[in-house]
Amino acid sequence: MRRLAEFVLKHRKAVVGVWLLVMVAGAAAAGAVSNRLTVDFSLPGQPGTDAAHKIEKTFGSGGFTDPYLVTLTAPAGQSVEGNAAAIAAAFASVEQKVHNVRVVDEATTGNKTLFRLKDGRSAYAMVFWKFDSSPSAKLLNTPIRQAVAAAAPAGWTVALTGEDALAAGDSGGGGPGVLGETLLGAVGALLVLMFVFGSFLALLPLLVAAASILGTFLLLLPITYTTDVSFIVQFLVALVGLGVAIDYSLLLVTRWREERDHGRDNHEAVVIAMETAGHAVLFSGITVAIGLLSLIVLPVPFMRSMGYGGALIPLATVLTTLTLTPAILGGIGPKVDWPKIRHENRASKSWSRWAALVVRRRWIAAVVALAMLGVLVGVLFGIKIGQASSGSLAKKGPAYDGLQVLERGGMSKGVLTPIEVIVKTSDAPAVATALGKVSGVSTVLLPQSGSSSTAELTDLVLVPSTETVNSQSIGVVKRVKSAADGLPGVLGVAGLGAAQIDFLHAVYGNFPLMLGIIALLTFVLLVRAFRSILLPIKAILLNLVSLAATLGVMVFFWQDGHGSTTVFGIEATGAVTFWIPLMVFAFLFGLSMDYEVFILSRIREEYDASHSTDKAVVEGIGRTGRLVTCAALILFLAFAALASGPGTDLKTLATGLGVGILLDATIVRSLLVPALVSLFGKWNWYLPDGLAKVLRVPPSHSYADSTT
Repeated sequence: MRRLAEFVLKHRKAVVGVWLLVMVAGAAAAGAVSNRLTVDFSLPGQPGTDAAHKIEKTFGSGGFTDPYLVTLTAPAGQSVEGNAAAIAAAFASVEQKVHNVRVVDEATTGNKTLFRLKDGRSAYAMVFWKFDSSPSAKLLNTPIRQAVAAAAPAGWTVALTGEDALAAGDSGGGGPGVLGETLLGAVGALLVLMFVFGSFLALLPLLVAAASILGTFLLLLPITYTTDVSFIVQFLVALVGLGVAIDYSLLLVTRWREERDHGRDNHEAVVIAMETAGHAVLFSGITVAIGLLSLIVLPVPFMRSMGYGGALIPLATVLTTLTLTPAILGGIGPKVDWPKIRHENRASKSWSRWAALVVRRRWIAAVVALAMLGVLVGVLFGIKIGQASSGSLAKKGPAYDGLQVLERGGMSKGVLTPIEVIVKTSDAPAVATALGKVSGVSTVLLPQSGSSSTAELTDLVLVPSTETVNSQSIGVVKRVKSAADGLPGVLGVAGLGAAQIDFLHAVYGNFPLMLGIIALLTFVLLVRAFRSILLPIKAILLNLVSLAATLGVMVFFWQDGHGSTTVFGIEATGAVTFWIPLMVFAFLFGLSMDYEVFILSRIREEYDASHSTDKAVVEGIGRTGRLVTCAALILFLAFAALASGPGTDLKTLATGLGVGILLDATIVRSLLVPALVSLFGKWNWYLPDGLAKVLRVPPSHSYADSTT
């Protein structure tokens, strides 16, 4: 780190010039990246995805999508009876006017019971559509509704709903967008930085963050040409990149100010800051990258893309922080550190008093912290993995109104998530009869005409009694798959429930492997960083407990709805969307480990100087407590900006990340970590000679703790 610092200081103008070029190129690349991102949650090689591919290839739509449900309601004094032909013509017009859709209704199946509502005035049809992976693709709500309205009898009312229509209806216009959310996060971060520095130096971390974000987009662009990258990555690059870059720069600049306040000249202050805080930044960035890269072991393309796309964030941030920050500090740092309201020549008195209290009452502090985390971890055991229920997706708008028409007409919400079974046409009647006997299946629709059946293959549509949206409601899908496996002519089962079963198997079945890789690599990295065996083990275990507690908060807030209505106007989702816990785990494991590295690196430094664990804890927390709290607050504000985006899923992810960061920075790092380090005493600092030699670091032997 000293050699890197000396190089950057010697060529600081060239370094700044290079980063200016990167920012210009990154700004141009950002738009291109956004246009190349995809929306694709398919699982290649899994039975549900294979069946969906067959359905889409054969019939041109369906398989990967839940259908739109479009209703026609007669004016007062008229009824469906006697108007069946006109209704059928109106629904059939959709296939003629809208590309890649097919209609399943009374006319194509002969089923009056399902497709006529109990009021006798309303009828509906299922409209299956072809999924478009482009993030700019528009839903088909409007063209489908317009097609039916144009062909409907005079005076009849058209309404449309469906899982995707309901989800879009909750967006309220699409939110502020990536740029708007980033600016919101930046404004909040600037306020915190002004408090931390009390000078124009508050602008430096924002400049570093801008260079880091644009540099990440530049690195991401070639990846989009080699593989599909999920649209979610752009939000993570902008907002996680903003928070992480500011955090890292904040750590480095604060240490530089400390050395300046101790009387060192500017050059030496930059070098020492790089040797100490820069060292912690390097290890922190690698730890975050490890957590995200672990996603590539999952056999799920969109999760893998978020793994290697997201891993670019900490890597680009580390590169920016360790080059651009010292280059600026070495040139104009002292000039912009004005007016210097706050000084760093001594540890924070309030944080030092807090740390001393925790050390004196370490048993009480540890028990209280573990009890609070234990309560939240207990809530986690009630988690349901799946998708938000229809009731939480929208409370107003055309899609919500369409859902109300169906519910008032006596339809169960099972029609929103039908099960598709592709079979040989010759075997279709027998298969339909057999699957109709499966518990939880309300109706089996056997197409008698239309585009859901060919001479060779037929798409049976099974309507379950309830929505199949989470791990506790997909039992009927499992029973259908089990029954279908023994029936001749069945080629596969698709639909939302089948996709969830595949995801639970492919992703959560591989979670132990992902966790093992993260734990092993992180352990080796932290042993090198802390020169200790016990501290890395403690860090990994505390991270897992903190993550479990965070997921418990998400279950309480979103799944069970304790607060989601008050804060966001969204009722209980009934489940946590299947991919979100993995993303929260991958990001928070590394981000929360940042604070562990920041704090323990300083405690290790103080222990090496004093040989007193308690004194090192007090001084280390006194030096890093305010820093870690402000860094966590900045990340929280970035995630709060992300929560302003459209869609319940994005809000769930953002709140999980934001709450997790605050939970980790308060209960875990400010209370439990100092208490446990004090309790462990001299055993914190032991690293045997043999392991030290293998890892190529100096050995560490426990001193008898000094009492001075």
